[in-house]
Amino acid sequence: MSQTSIQFDDDNQPAAVVLRRCMPPRAGHYDELRDDSGMLREPWGRFFDFMDGGPAELNHRADALSRRVRDQGITYNVYDDASGRARPWSLDLFPFLISPEDWAVLERGVAQRAQLLSWMMRDAYGEQAMLHEGLLPPALVHGSPNYVRAMAGMSRPPSQDLLIVACDVARAPDGQWFVVTQRTQAPSGLGYALQNRLIVSRMFPAAFRELNVQRLASSYVRLLDTLRRLAPLDEGEGASPRIALLTPGPYNETYFEHAFLARYLGVPLVEGNDLMVRDERVYLKTMHGLERVHALIRRLDDGYCDPLELRPDSALGVPGLLQAVRAGRLLVANPIGSGFLESPAINGFLPAIARRALGADLLLPSLDSWWCRRSARSTGRSSSRPTAPDRSCR
Repeated sequence: MSQTSIQFDDDNQPAAVVLRRCMPPRAGHYDELRDDSGMLREPWGRFFDFMDGGPAELNHRADALSRRVRDQGITYNVYDDASGRARPWSLDLFPFLISPEDWAVLERGVAQRAQLLSWMMRDAYGEQAMLHEGLLPPALVHGSPNYVRAMAGMSRPPSQDLLIVACDVARAPDGQWFVVTQRTQAPSGLGYALQNRLIVSRMFPAAFRELNVQRLASSYVRLLDTLRRLAPLDEGEGASPRIALLTPGPYNETYFEHAFLARYLGVPLVEGNDLMVRDERVYLKTMHGLERVHALIRRLDDGYCDPLELRPDSALGVPGLLQAVRAGRLLVANPIGSGFLESPAINGFLPAIARRALGADLLLPSLDSWWCRRSARSTGRSSSRPTAPDRSCR
């Protein structure tokens, strides 16, 4: 079920043809399309019930989808591409269907994980209780290249709150959801998710209408409302904080998303050279002079944000940006220094940290990982799991 044309027999129904033409799942893999009896799972059965037009129509829709991607300039750049060309965004014709029951599990689990990661972020730059109590090895925090010591002491919200968290999820063979990775530094996907929805929903308007697909717009409205509510305002500035999206520039692999998201949110798309810091405040250079910026949605990795205090060779950041954050004059989403939370090594410690911080077990487990200096029992995992060697990994 890819973006390329699909060959159908005109005298067959789409559901039957898809069932016949799809490759069987490999052993040990969950089949999203078919149940154990080989029949379509309930969401897919209903999806094909609302298909308007015959199977031959799907070829036309696949071609139309490719044209939309090309005509709208949806791209994903690749740094090591010798030709330097922007590649068209890869988008399947059929959407990924998630039942209301599965979505409820994912929603609760991802929300809980975001809450936990925010607690860990505040703690790592504040009291460091999880280190003092032996819940997380100090080497995974202080030894991480993505731990920004210049931000230590910024423990009060919203200076260290994670406002955007992305999780890559997958199913186990029994259908249980797992978190594969979590992204907290400068998560991608908000723009692509919206663009994907806009395009695919127009390919199957009847199905999207009749299946009551959950809309995405409210999530973006809530993000803007949260940024406006938390952005620091000086006395007398009113109640209209300026928000901008900070991008590394057009050579970044997801630059299309940066531009699309900024346009959709109605905020300026800025590069480091467009901003300056004066009196611990960030300003946007405009034709009418300097205009105060109160909040940044950053798509710039931690180390590149401030050449004065982080990477001196960075031409992408804003000199003095960290000082503005420390002074409480700028809100950054996500906070600078959140990259250490993306390390797969912390996953084995999350169950115990969740019980300490939230008083609850993790709703969505992570893929198994072990810190080789400690046993599996010390990470809070079940004793039935294998024990990692008590030595350093080489």
